[in-house]
Amino acid sequence: MNTDGDFHSILVSQDDGVAWLTLNRPDKLNAFTAGMHREIREALSRVQQSPDIRCLVLTGAGRGFSAGQDLADLDLSAVGDVVEEHYNPLLRTITSLHIPVIACVNGVAAGAAANLALACDIVLAARSASFIQSFNQVGLVPDGGGTWTLPRLVGLARATALCMTGEAVPAEKAEQWGMIWRSVADETLVEETATLARRLSCQATTGLFYTKQLLRLSQTRSLEEQLDLERDYQQAASRTDDFAEGVTAFLDKRKPHFTGR
Repeated sequence: MNTDGDFHSILVSQDDGVAWLTLNRPDKLNAFTAGMHREIREALSRVQQSPDIRCLVLTGAGRGFSAGQDLADLDLSAVGDVVEEHYNPLLRTITSLHIPVIACVNGVAAGAAANLALACDIVLAARSASFIQSFNQVGLVPDGGGTWTLPRLVGLARATALCMTGEAVPAEKAEQWGMIWRSVADETLVEETATLARRLSCQATTGLFYTKQLLRLSQTRSLEEQLDLERDYQQAASRTDDFAEGVTAFLDKRKPHFTGR
């Protein structure tokens, strides 16, 4: 995936099967603009098309993950159109990627950026990081899937209070509440994220994709419907090359070499 010089408000790099997408407007706390959204869409399209990328990491440059929408770049007369044109497609793409997606939250994640991070498959956050539903401060409602994701992570009572008060949730509390996977020391965040990303990229990533789809679909289906889905996805997973390799490696008492196919 060639990215040299292609982007201005994001950085994209690839190493060992892992793509890193870094929001790169540190002077504006990586706030989203229409231009940034266009670049993210292009980068994610390249990620989707690359057979060599088997895990994606989202993070931010500088002292924060992202402050959310850049209000100076917002058409105040068409906020709903901005959500429909930019944020909704972004969330749909992130949640449907065929590879694991890790949010590496290096500082504050506010507004739509908080909800983007929480929509990722696994969230690692620096202990100095925090998550803020800041929409109430400008008279708006949570978007970026926040009203769907947050109640499922922390419960309706906490989600309601967080959205109405805009109170920041420190990373350690977010971990305690089950909002994120883990909070780690600031100085080890990138290293721990990279280790996790490499670990996931070496696994049977088609099986991981089926797993995350099943978990997401379980939120809106009955047990009977979910049992049928598990049967269907298991049948699909059993037809992959990785399943054959996994069984062979187990019988041969060796480590499997998965290819994501």
